[in-house]
Amino acid sequence: MTVATAPSPPVTGTPAGGPSRRRVMRWLLPLGPALVLLALFLAGPILWSVYIAFTNETLTGSASVNSQFVGLDNFVKLFDDPNFINSFLLTFVFVIGSAVIGQNTLGLIIALLMRGRGRVTRSTVNGVVIAAWVMPEIVAAACWFSFLAEEGTLNTALGISQEWLYTAPMLAVILANVWRGTAFSMLVYSAALSEVPKDLVEAAAVDGAGPGKRLLHITLPLIRRSIMSNLMLITLQTLASFGLIYALTGGGPGTASQTTPLYMYEQAFRYFEIGYGSAIALVMLVIGALFSLIYLRLIKVEDA
Repeated sequence: MTVATAPSPPVTGTPAGGPSRRRVMRWLLPLGPALVLLALFLAGPILWSVYIAFTNETLTGSASVNSQFVGLDNFVKLFDDPNFINSFLLTFVFVIGSAVIGQNTLGLIIALLMRGRGRVTRSTVNGVVIAAWVMPEIVAAACWFSFLAEEGTLNTALGISQEWLYTAPMLAVILANVWRGTAFSMLVYSAALSEVPKDLVEAAAVDGAGPGKRLLHITLPLIRRSIMSNLMLITLQTLASFGLIYALTGGGPGTASQTTPLYMYEQAFRYFEIGYGSAIALVMLVIGALFSLIYLRLIKVEDA
């Protein structure tokens, strides 16, 4: 005995996921050429540099033709290299002195002093500070070389004879970088301070809070996200600083101002050890990523 079954209703419409798949294709299709170019000219060189860091590749000699995979040998050599350790310590001093203390603090001070000033005063100060920021690194280095040279402006004003670029090279490059990069921090803090409610500050003043207390308990807490964001950006920018130091001191005298980017350049393009130089670059990339994670974590903690 057979049981009759009702015929299945005809399937109508489009298969599940069909419209969404077409929407995704319509979204990706115009971006296709851009994605290919990004993969070819951005992701490709980065991945190739990572691979080169694990080889003995050189720019000349047999290793330039038949490079071999050497695993972690470059990194073992790196952390046993006293010149790299010296460059890393100098980079740390440069970042702390130039970015965290110098640009960050000076930019905040200028932004606070310009708050509430007249338009002419603000325009003049902003123009002077921003002019140093937009100046090419090589021009900024030439200005500071003329200022700090033995017969430069500073010695003439002080009435002494001192070769600052030889006796205090790190101080010289830190001051030059602070002078050139403070404008960015000033603009960030000027925008942040404009969002601080004036009535809140005025109410605190009426309650007897002095300028210091208003700054510590009202202004700084309200702009803490801008502080962390600014610190992250100028830290990463200063960590990779190369042109200003190279043009001003060349890393000298000796290795007295040779930060890690300059040491990487020397190993890769002066001694032609491109694999070893790529290993240094990869370590710098990891250090920059760690700084970013720390700052982002601090921002999240403050938002919690």
